Formats: sequence, structure tokens, C-alpha cells
Amino acid sequence: MTLLGQFALWAAFLLGLWCAVAGFSGRWRGRPDLTQSVTRAVYGICVALLVAAACLWKALLTHDFSVEYVWAYTSRNLPTYYVISAFWAGQKGSLLFWALVLSIFASAAQALSSRRHAALLPYVAAVTSSVVAFFVSVMLFAANPFERLAFTPLDGRGLNPQLQNVGMTIHPPMLYLGYISITIPFAFAIAALLSRRLDTGWIHAIRKWTIVSWMFLSVGITLGMWWAYVELGWGGYWAWDPVENASLLPWLTMTAFLHSVMIQEKRGMLKRWNLGLIVGTFMLSIFGTFITRSGVIASVHSFTQSNVGYFFLGFLILAGAFGFTLLQTRWHLLEPEAHLESMVSREAAFLFNNLLFVGIAFSVLWGTLFPILSELVRGTKITVGPPFFNRVNVPLGLMLLALTGVGPLIAWRRASASNLRRQFTLPLGTGAVVAAALLAAGMRDAYAVIAFALAGFVAGTVAQEFFRGVRARRRIHGEPLPRAFIRLVGRNRRRYGGYIVHVGILIYCVGFAGMAFKREREATLKPGESVELRSPYGHTYRFTHVGISQYQALNRIVSAATVQVERDGKPEGVMTSEKRQHFTVENGEKVPSFEPSTEVAIRSGLREDLYIVFAGPVNGTEEAVYRFTINPLVWWIWYGGLVLVFGGIITMWPGGGHPVPVTRQAPAAYGAALVGAGEPS
Repeated sequence: MTLLGQFALWAAFLLGLWCAVAGFSGRWRGRPDLTQSVTRAVYGICVALLVAAACLWKALLTHDFSVEYVWAYTSRNLPTYYVISAFWAGQKGSLLFWALVLSIFASAAQALSSRRHAALLPYVAAVTSSVVAFFVSVMLFAANPFERLAFTPLDGRGLNPQLQNVGMTIHPPMLYLGYISITIPFAFAIAALLSRRLDTGWIHAIRKWTIVSWMFLSVGITLGMWWAYVELGWGGYWAWDPVENASLLPWLTMTAFLHSVMIQEKRGMLKRWNLGLIVGTFMLSIFGTFITRSGVIASVHSFTQSNVGYFFLGFLILAGAFGFTLLQTRWHLLEPEAHLESMVSREAAFLFNNLLFVGIAFSVLWGTLFPILSELVRGTKITVGPPFFNRVNVPLGLMLLALTGVGPLIAWRRASASNLRRQFTLPLGTGAVVAAALLAAGMRDAYAVIAFALAGFVAGTVAQEFFRGVRARRRIHGEPLPRAFIRLVGRNRRRYGGYIVHVGILIYCVGFAGMAFKREREATLKPGESVELRSPYGHTYRFTHVGISQYQALNRIVSAATVQVERDGKPEGVMTSEKRQHFTVENGEKVPSFEPSTEVAIRSGLREDLYIVFAGPVNGTEEAVYRFTINPLVWWIWYGGLVLVFGGIITMWPGGGHPVPVTRQAPAAYGAALVGAGEPS
């Protein structure tokens, strides 16, 4: 099977080269046979990579330890679902996964794109095939997943314990899907530049692809935060780790594009900016891959150092030079059709929104690269920690949250004083009430108060928009409340799905703000000893050490420490945190395979999480070292992710409903209300 997999990789590589040469040459114009050949080459690449993936999965599932990758990431006592996830657990397998998924997306782009974009599709095929050919070339010449060992070991090394978590079976593929699908919008943007078809056609072609990519990145980042929270045992979910930052960068620029593209569609502005954002987002996705695989940074998320990083650095430079040079040569064709008329307008709000997104992206990029640059220039690596990122990005993030509520309320072109009064009274009042209530309750953390108040402001904005739209439908069509709500959303899914996404973002921000009130305490306890910790809500928790037990599981030895929990003197049950030592069996003896890992004890609630970490016993006795943490509002972050995805699905759902007949004549004021709610006048 390894020979078949190797042959499939070479077939995909050669087909990718042919597709790139034929597509970029432009000789397919007026030649339907050559156009079909380019498209069929895309499908052929997909088939070849499916064969290669099937070969690797067969090797994994049959424990063919003669394959170096199988030996390095699996073992006979590894559960099957982790064996399956080992496909993307290592560098070589993840490269094949990336190439496979991109070939599937490329095939879908060819098959599903409207025929009115037919003139772009050969160029799209050339771009996607070039990227696939690059990834396959890395496998063939630097990181071959089918590389064989000189002998066949009896067992494999097994999977890193930190990857043996349900989150890691889902988080990497979601993040990869986000990274990979960015290639499709990039390909259409390059195709538009090459063909000089620079109207809004390419934007319509990529709208759903962009949302799909953005959603996958959002899910991947959120699952990554959840994995870090439950698996790494440091008490948080975002540490501004370089690899975390690398996943955030394309998300930021893509979110900026999803906002600014509305200005191009509505007013014909920001054409150059939007193309630059798409090219830049693709560059950042490759940059994230370079950071993860080059070994130039130290991260729990990154792969070991290898020469693969040089391949990605070279590709990053070439792709960036090609994309931005091509954009520069078409600069004169991208003149705006309108100009900003007022700083108090929706266009201005979206422009400020974009500047903030790009500003945050630049600060994150600078903080991520600074240790590398400092080592190159001065020979000493200067680490940039969370204080820098928080100091810069928290104020910018709060301004972004404010604009999330401002954008939907301001009129296009120029807002009048009466428009501002009518639109902002309720949302500003809601935010002011929230701030006053928090101050009266004794909250004094300035950033937290501002964050909660702005969340109230955004919630007021969204509620007002839905209320006005539903009220208008009920008055005009006489519909009951549930039907009016469903049809309002159904007739303008892009707008109201976007509002639901905004609700998800504000829920995220509420969860982030809650960590300002984190409580933590370390203690060394003998059995029967207790320690107390007071929560931000005034409850007093007592943690009593019960004892330590030890047992053997499938592929690990577990030391479990049990704690009795009381809240305000009332029993709340027991919580158990574990220290795990994974092992392999060599010559009948258990040999530790990785460093010990920690299994955190977590009890989640709507208001706060109890988070207990067992650091280990003291000198082999029953005495245990603990870290007890109370994390407020963490559950809101995971819930915010669900709301965000739900809003994204509504936004991209096909169709928009059918017009509902008007049952009675509507006064002019009601018609105006419908227009304001997104309904046709």
C-alpha cells in the first residue's frame, strides 16, 4: 500500500503541474477541450490524493509499523478513534490531509460555481492546483508520510498524551479546514486580476466560500481554546502563544473583509483594499503553517524543527510577491466608484472597523515575530508575553465591540441628527443601565465595566433591529409573532444572520471580561486538610483533600487525587484530578513514552467554573500539591461559539424565501419601517 500511496502522490504532483501550466498560460481561451482538460486535472488530483489518504489510513488502522509515520504516532494499545486522528497528528500526515482537503475544495469550486464565472474557473484551477502541487512536493522531497523504516518494530511510540483528547480529534481538522478553504477566495481574486474581470462578480463567487472558511476558523480557534483549558492545566484558554496567534491572524483579516466587501457591493468603494485583504489573508494562512512547522518558535502546538519550514518560507515569499505584484499592475483598473461623504455614516463605521481589525492583526503579528527578529538582529531572543498583547489589543477590542453596535444603526452616505437620536437612544440607554448596575454592585475593574456596558449596548442594537423588523411584518402582513420572526430572518438571512453572529461575539466578550475576576490559590494538603477560596459572587468554597489512589489504565498509570468540595458549608460533591504517565511495553517491561500529563478536574456552571489541578504527591506520600482556581463566565465562551456558528449558517444558507403577499394596504410609515428592517419597499 505504501508503494500505491507513493505513486498517487507523484500522480497528483504531475497533474498539479500540468493544470498550473495550462491554466496560467491562457491557451484554453476558445478551446473547450483544453478547458475541460484543466477541470478534469483538478478532479484527477483529488482522486489521486484520496487514494494516497486511503493508503495511509490503512497503514494506521492495520498497525503497519514498518511505516515511520505509523510507528511515530500510534501504538497497539491506542484507542481506534485516536488512531484515526493520528492521520493529522504529525507533520507528514497533516500535510497529506491539507493537500487532500484542498483538492476536494478545488473540485467543489469547479463543480458548484455558477457558469457565469466560467471565464475565471481555469485560472482558479491553476491557482488551487499550484498550491496542491506545492504541498505534495513538500511530502515527496522533505516529509514523506510513506517513508519506511529499515526494520519493523513490534509496537509504535504512541500518540502524545496531550493529543489524546476528544478536542484534538476535532480541533486540528476544523482549523485546517479554515486555513485550507481560504485558498478558494484567494484563487478567485487572482483569477479576477488575471482576467481583468474586476467587477463584483468575483465577490459573489467567493461570498459563501469566505463565510465557510471564516466559520471553520472560528470553530477551530474556539475548540483550541477549549482544549487548552481542559488539557494543559494552566487555568486559562488563551496565552497569546505564537501558534494561537497564527490562527487568529487570518481570522482577523477575513472578518475585516466580510465587513468591507459590503461597502464595495453597496457603493463601489474599497476595491483595492478588499483584494489586498484576500491576498493578505491567504499569506497569513501560509504564515501560520510556516510558524507551526518551521521550529523557529517554541510552542506546545508546534511540530519539531525540520527543513519543511524552508519550503514554506520560500512559498510564502513567492506567493506574496506574485499576488501583490499582480494587484499593483491592476491598480489603475480598481478606481472607486464613490467616495466617503461623511465620517458619520455606515461606510465610515465599516472603515474604522477594518482599521481596527488590521491594527489588531499587525500588533499580534509584530508580537509573534519580535522574538525571532530580536534573535536575528541581536543574537538574543526577547520574549513578548501576554502583558504586551493585552495592553495593546484589549482597548482595540473594546473599540471593535462598540463599532459592532454602531455599524447597523448609522445610515449609508450621511447620517442626520434625527437618525442618530432615533437609532441610538435605546442601545445607549441599555449600555448605560448595565454600567450603572455593575458600578452599584461594586465592580471597579474599568475594562470589565466597559466591556459589559458595550455588550449591553450591542445587545440593545440587535434587539432593536429584530423588534422593528418583526413589528413591521406584523403590522403589514398580520402575522403572529413566531412566523413574523422566522420570515423576517428568512427573507434577509445575510443581515439577520450577521446580527446573530454579533450576539455570539458579544457573548464571547462577556466571557473574556469575566476572567478579570479570576481567583486562584495553591496549597499542599494532607488527607483531611482543607483550604478555602472565595468566589467573585461572594460564595466561599472549601476544598478538602480526601486522598490519592493509583491504578493502571489501557496505556497509562494514573495517580488520582480526590477533593471534597463545599460551598458556603453545603456539600457539592467530589472532584478528581489526575496525573498520568503513559508507557509502552518493551521486552515485557513498561517504559515511559512521554512526559507525565495532567487531567484537570472541572465543574462548569453558567456563572463560574471550579478548576482543580493536581500537581503531584509529596515524596510519594498521600500529601498532595494542588492549584485551586475559580474562573467566572468561562461557559459563556463556549456558548458564544455555538451562537456564532448558528448565525454563520443562517447567513450562508441558500435561498432567501419567497415574497409574502401583502394582505392589506400599508401606510407609508409602515413601508418605511420595512425598508429599515431589510424588507423590500
